[in-house]
Amino acid sequence: MGFRLVTWNVNSVRLRIGSLERIVASLAPDVLCLQETKVVDEIFPLAPLVALGYRHTLIHGMKSYNGVAILSRLPLKSATSKSWCDRRDCRHAIALLPGNIELHNVYIPAGGDIPDPQANSKFAHKLQFLDEMTQWFAADGRRTRKAILVGDLNVAPLETDVWSHKQLINVVSHTAIEVARFAKLQATRQWVDAVRHFIPPDQQLFSWWSYRAQDWAASDRGRRLDHVWVTPALAGSLAQARVLREARGWNQPSDHVPVIVDFA
Repeated sequence: MGFRLVTWNVNSVRLRIGSLERIVASLAPDVLCLQETKVVDEIFPLAPLVALGYRHTLIHGMKSYNGVAILSRLPLKSATSKSWCDRRDCRHAIALLPGNIELHNVYIPAGGDIPDPQANSKFAHKLQFLDEMTQWFAADGRRTRKAILVGDLNVAPLETDVWSHKQLINVVSHTAIEVARFAKLQATRQWVDAVRHFIPPDQQLFSWWSYRAQDWAASDRGRRLDHVWVTPALAGSLAQARVLREARGWNQPSDHVPVIVDFA
């Protein structure tokens, strides 16, 4: 079964319905994974998306912050959510796609500005979140299962995943401690980086540009924070991947752009 998956930190789904409709019209994804939806489930703008064919949904949101959603034209089974760090902050949705493919849609905490867990509780939360996820995946007995993990993982692991490794080495999202934790998580199921499977690691690639830049395209000070991973059992089905950079220049843009992966 071939299908197209798009993951996007939408940064308020109610503000970006027009952009979502544009994505559907131009990309025709079979599965849409959204992060930072910022809305409680009862008022999630589901009707226009159902009208576009996304009749199978898992909505897991809260007021004003966080929130993840899986919107699918393909049937979903065993839809559930997972909480971490003793918080119910709507950061992890799980469902089974046809073919018994386990799909994880995750929004890892950003971590604040100070890369010191003693001085910054947000950074401590981020590290704990990564540690708990790693322990959970490592203990899971389904390591050979076909699985996909997507989302705003808020870590730019490679030197080419940031605009300047030298200037960002001590900036949250690219610090050595985060990259090491990220690598441990990736090793739990030998997750394959689907985007870097096609776009060489020596090529600079970003999926996020700060709102603070007066001209995001001219300065191009981006980071690759949005990822799609697959287990080795699915790696042979990868057909292509790309990052929709131009979406950052759309009207009322998110600071993140969609990432697209096709499965043959």
